[in-house]
Amino acid sequence: MEEAQRRALRRGRARLVAALRVAPLWDPLEERGLFTRPMVEELQSAGSRGEQARQLVIDLETRGKQAFPIFLSILRDTGQGDLADMLIKECECPLAPPQLVNLRPVELDLRGEKHNKRLLFLIGVASRWISRRALRIRGCLIAMCACQVYDLKADPCGHCLILNNVNFSKDSDLSTRDGSNVDCEKLEKRFKALRFDVLTRRDLKAQEMVSELQKLARRDHSALDCCVVVILSHGCQTSHIQFPGAIYGTDGNPIPIEKIVNYFNGSHCPSLRGKPKLFFIQACVGEQRDRGFPVDYDSPGDKAPGGSLESDATPFQTPSGNVDEPDAVASLPTPSDILVSYSTFPGFVSWREASSGSWYVETLDSVLEQYAHTEDLLNMLLRVANAVSAKGRYKQIPGCFNFLRKKFFFACK
Repeated sequence: MEEAQRRALRRGRARLVAALRVAPLWDPLEERGLFTRPMVEELQSAGSRGEQARQLVIDLETRGKQAFPIFLSILRDTGQGDLADMLIKECECPLAPPQLVNLRPVELDLRGEKHNKRLLFLIGVASRWISRRALRIRGCLIAMCACQVYDLKADPCGHCLILNNVNFSKDSDLSTRDGSNVDCEKLEKRFKALRFDVLTRRDLKAQEMVSELQKLARRDHSALDCCVVVILSHGCQTSHIQFPGAIYGTDGNPIPIEKIVNYFNGSHCPSLRGKPKLFFIQACVGEQRDRGFPVDYDSPGDKAPGGSLESDATPFQTPSGNVDEPDAVASLPTPSDILVSYSTFPGFVSWREASSGSWYVETLDSVLEQYAHTEDLLNMLLRVANAVSAKGRYKQIPGCFNFLRKKFFFACK
């Protein structure tokens, strides 16, 4: 397929997802040789009508030179000529590649001040021309690389669920997470500014957390482009295949992070298939339950006035018996389009300040504010890890498990 045709499909994707009637297309697509029967069945299993349409448009780009004209013909045959006309119109307006100007060398008589001024003038003109050309070429490169970036055009671009556990039952033997409300307020404001529909739930028992997560996973995300889950709680280490750690409900019962993530994978949440699903975990993932404890400070700048530093994790201790090795082979398919960002490396502490919140969330919020307009998510998470790891005498290093297929840029207001 030609680049102009691919570009037309991408430009018209929103309207196709909203209006395309896919049911009458399946037999003609197979009969005309664009897709095989197993491929059609795979498209039909993508979820809702809108999600099937989205996946069909994406897959069309891989079906060869005749895919575009055949698809237009099928659209007209099935009474959807308006969509065919729209694609033709989009195809007739390709981005013009930058054209280099044929510059001729000019001989200059450099005698005298007048000629020197003339030379400086020409140098200035040439510099401005080169700058404009560089900007145009950069824009062209961005357009060419658009297929390597997740598309976030919906508004809101997705749902953001924040689970904030602060107060735990006495029987759980878990301390109050002072400062967590500060983290929660920061992230509510930040993700609203990043065009997410934010929902916050506070102080939930483990089963209530599961219910909220399943409720979000069951929603229809067809018209949206992304999903974010933020969890602020105590945690612990647990056996795992893909994602380490577990999160405590306020009743002291743990939920494996792996279970939380899998609620949103392609099998359980078809309307998010092929779309980025981001998880931000502020909790310990060590083996012991976190009780929190005060510490000394490396320098006056490490301590906020009147505050006390606490831990959301305990140092890792090797448990007795068999445990999963970090490089254990997964028995399930590797999930795609998922990123899980941990506040700390599995098994180690995650520091939290009662007055200003956790190191991780404070830094994440600051980095998103400064760089979300210009940098992709992975690059920003490197900035977070670098900044957090440099704090104080007691160390912490955030990390992530990344299964994204493309670069992720937030859609800023």
